[in-house]
Amino acid sequence: MTMQKEQPLKPPKHSRENVRITLNIAWPSIVESFFVAFAGLVDSLMVSSLGSYAVAAVGLTTQPKFVGLSVFFAANVAVSALVARRRGEEKPSEANRILSTAIAFILVVSVILSVLLVTFASPIIRLCGSTPETHDSAVAYFRIIMGGMIFNCIQMGINSAQRGAGNTKITMRTNVTSNSINIIFNYLLIGGHFGFPALGIHGAALATVLSQAVSCIWVLCFLTGKKALLPMQRRNLRIDGRLAGEIMALGMSGFIMQGTNCLVQVVCNATLKIYGGDLYVGVMTVINSAREILSLPVSGITNGAQPVLGYNYGAKEYEKVREGIRFMTVLGILYTVVAWLLVILSPHLLLSVFTEDGAMIEAGVDALRLYFFGFFFMAFQFSGQAAFTALGYSRHAIFFSLLRKAVIVAPLTLLLPKVGFGVNGVFLAEPVSNAIGGLACFVTMYFTLYRRLKES
Repeated sequence: MTMQKEQPLKPPKHSRENVRITLNIAWPSIVESFFVAFAGLVDSLMVSSLGSYAVAAVGLTTQPKFVGLSVFFAANVAVSALVARRRGEEKPSEANRILSTAIAFILVVSVILSVLLVTFASPIIRLCGSTPETHDSAVAYFRIIMGGMIFNCIQMGINSAQRGAGNTKITMRTNVTSNSINIIFNYLLIGGHFGFPALGIHGAALATVLSQAVSCIWVLCFLTGKKALLPMQRRNLRIDGRLAGEIMALGMSGFIMQGTNCLVQVVCNATLKIYGGDLYVGVMTVINSAREILSLPVSGITNGAQPVLGYNYGAKEYEKVREGIRFMTVLGILYTVVAWLLVILSPHLLLSVFTEDGAMIEAGVDALRLYFFGFFFMAFQFSGQAAFTALGYSRHAIFFSLLRKAVIVAPLTLLLPKVGFGVNGVFLAEPVSNAIGGLACFVTMYFTLYRRLKES
């Protein structure tokens, strides 16, 4: 990859410029998200060539892996928002200290977590429901992935800071390169091509860690070079207690969101097993994969808008912040309406992308349409949450992260099947929570933040 000079985020002069900057930051995030999803699909296909035991073994590690990484996902959201605000306030040295504090924090925490997760890998995987056939393979895969998590965590932290500076092209290049290398290493190490040893599931894990290490080294070299707009300064490479506290306070909503997602998934699977059996557990897995793919563009839009919102807020350009919120919301609604129509009109086609099982596809058609009913309400949740996070309203962001998943989805998942909806009740819980939680989040953002900005 060529190391190019970063372009600083600049204050927009008018509304069209505000929109152009937002789209310019958003499109690399969208491309990056789709490529990551594509690489994940290729990775799954390569692992599936080893047999069903390998797929099951890797699947067992998914939830504990995301729980282990959730603290870093949380910190990264906060770092992006804080860097954008400090740059808008014309405090570049403070933005640099945020980056350095984040990297130092990641170094310390990732080492501690890595040691703990590797040490207790066996009981963790057993709690996730491993069988004698899958346990050893799942533990081996989990230990390799978690043993090398430091590379992934540092790369994510640096990318978040660059995203906050408005340079999403660097993060796109980093992630596209990392996932491309992962695909190559998977091909070489899983099947043992071109003289490489056939390491099977161990090779899949090793390929992931090696690709993350290569990208981590590249991005560290870039940050310590002369072309970086937001460089990492070694003298600041320490944990600043005040900044670390600010990062964790603002990032807590992301941590809670990841944690509650895991909670809801456990509740959904347990309920589906009672009312629908293994078939519907599989259907929910496929639907979750479809949701992740269909949510990528709206996630990219809000990720692209956040640095612009934070920068303008720091620069006290409050009308530009309001314009950014309006544009982000309208674009998000338009996309999610189109995605909803796709689900309504082509459910078989969408499901067939993720599974070839005829019974699962037939059972999944009605479930998919029910699950995605009123999908456009998700745009209100994304926009409200992004605005709260970008502008530093950490308590609001935390509350609405908890509201939709822990307070609405989880209880409804348990209640609706018991009051006559049966297995459909599990899939119905999602659209109900999207409508209630999404509107509550957006309306609160409108009255507590958006309207007050006009008065400032």
